[in-house]
Amino acid sequence: MLGKKLVTAQKRGETRALCLGLGMVTCSVMMYFFIGITVVPFYTKSVWTTETVCKVLKANIKDKVLCPNSQGSADEDIFPYPCLQVWVNLTVSGQEVMLYQTEDTLERNPKCSYVPGKLENSKEVKAQIETIASNFKKYQIFPCYYDPGGTQTNVILSRLYPPKGLLFAFLWPTLMFTGGCLIIVLVKISQYVSVLSAWQ
Repeated sequence: MLGKKLVTAQKRGETRALCLGLGMVTCSVMMYFFIGITVVPFYTKSVWTTETVCKVLKANIKDKVLCPNSQGSADEDIFPYPCLQVWVNLTVSGQEVMLYQTEDTLERNPKCSYVPGKLENSKEVKAQIETIASNFKKYQIFPCYYDPGGTQTNVILSRLYPPKGLLFAFLWPTLMFTGGCLIIVLVKISQYVSVLSAWQ
């Protein structure tokens, strides 16, 4: 009687472990799919792939402009802010080009180097942009990214999805997939050993 209870408990534990392993594998596959349709296209679409050194030539704050957060956005998503324009010397070619914060900045407003997040307090936005402008004037030499193919003559300060960020995005689903497969393999080995012991 006790032996049957132990066998039943063992089978329940194996079933739960097997379900856990299959669940982890399923979740990791879904995460792979999600990353593949969201992060990977932005990474492959970016042409600013080569790092170089930029030197600030001028950083000016122009009059306020309107910022649509995205194409076809609602009226409440449009707000005025001071337009910061940063021009740099691209050391690899010696050209004077405009600097943008990321790839997204160029798409949202090609006239400005920096597009702030929506803040209701206009004073905070102005102070934020003035701080960024003063930092550019203070730290005039820094790494930036340019398009080696020449399709984009401007440069960006940082990439939205650099190679390290892409690897980090794939790290967690890979660990989950590996852990799930390991659990399934261990359960199958345990079942095989149990059957082999019973047969002997």
